Amino acid sequence: MNVLALDIGGTKFTLALFEEGRMSRRVSRATDREGGRGWMLSAIAAQVAAWRAEGARFDRCGIGFGGPVLFDRQRVALSTHVGGWSDFDLAAWAANEFGVPAVMDNDANAGALGEGFHGAGAVAPGRPADPLFYMTLSTGIGGGILSSGRVLRGADSYAGEVGHTVIRPGGPECLCGAHGCFERMCGGLWLERDHGRPAHELLRDPAFTARYAADLAAGLKTILMLLNPERLVIGGGIGKAGEPLFGPLRQELARQMTAWSRARQDIRPAALGDDSVLWGALVLAGTQPPAHPAA
Repeated sequence: MNVLALDIGGTKFTLALFEEGRMSRRVSRATDREGGRGWMLSAIAAQVAAWRAEGARFDRCGIGFGGPVLFDRQRVALSTHVGGWSDFDLAAWAANEFGVPAVMDNDANAGALGEGFHGAGAVAPGRPADPLFYMTLSTGIGGGILSSGRVLRGADSYAGEVGHTVIRPGGPECLCGAHGCFERMCGGLWLERDHGRPAHELLRDPAFTARYAADLAAGLKTILMLLNPERLVIGGGIGKAGEPLFGPLRQELARQMTAWSRARQDIRPAALGDDSVLWGALVLAGTQPPAHPAA
């Protein structure tokens, strides 16, 4: 089975073609925020048309979207980073545009599937940690949970939205309207706005990294205490910082964790780099979308 995989994020979007489980083509482009949804859909359609003109063929489409997704309805709920997506039927657009079945989930859930079955979240070949928590740490922050190898979406498809839990009461205002959100304190968008430099430059400074790790650990502590995951994997652009971040983070987390807790602290960077969501879209495409969307 050949699969077209889409990863639609806040600062970039990426397309890949998987042929019998092997990634054969891949292209990534920066998002034109001013162009909004229409510009991005046109750019995606044009790239797919170009691949097809070169002879590429695919049977299904899997999509990871950078924002809340109503999975049962296969609709985008909203995007806090790029306008025009609210209540949009992205899966139906893809199915109509490309002529193949399409299924989507939010990018964190897709990332959890990718890392769980193909990356750092696998405790054995093809067997994800149980439970597994995957956190995308990039423009924003999102979370995906796997239990017994399946995505735990919650009653309303909002499980795992850890980015808007408050880690600093009374802190700076987030795009969501709350103050001191995990995403507001640790997301890449705000790091650059607050400090004038992108995260990858800021994290070269050990003193800054130590302060950042303290905020990051405060958010992760909540996850470990609530879920007790067998493994926690961090992906996204900031997650690629490597040991200069993960070393201080592990030390800070060990310091902050409740003394009597024996919850595991197996924290690992994503193994698939920028492609966690694409590999998750491949896994997602092997499932059937909800047959009768909820009203």
